[in-house]
Amino acid sequence: MRILLKVGITAVALWVATVLFSGITLGDQTTGRRVLTLVGVAVIFGLVNAILKPIIKTLGCAFYVLTLGLIGLVVNALLLLLTSEVAQRLDLPFHVDGFWPAFWGAIVVGVVGWLLHLLIPEDDD
Repeated sequence: MRILLKVGITAVALWVATVLFSGITLGDQTTGRRVLTLVGVAVIFGLVNAILKPIIKTLGCAFYVLTLGLIGLVVNALLLLLTSEVAQRLDLPFHVDGFWPAFWGAIVVGVVGWLLHLLIPEDDD
């Protein structure tokens, strides 16, 4: 149940990014198809983050220290670009037009995801 909640939060955060930035697009389709596309992209984004982010953080530990963590913004942008590429290869109509839309979109996805996690109480079980 917790995983479904996290996927839903990520889908909402991705939707906010598509609304705010013209460089992050969601294909012209019905509302139901858009929701399914966002859920699919949220799953891809979660998998990309779960698999690659720990590896990147481990290998690039020195860069995180030297930049006081700011390289994390670049890493998140590149992971969002990779998510866009994987989504397109899976025929999902989600596209990020370049680095800067990915950079700002990753910031929005992170902030909106964080805010939604604050609003939803955690189970202590």
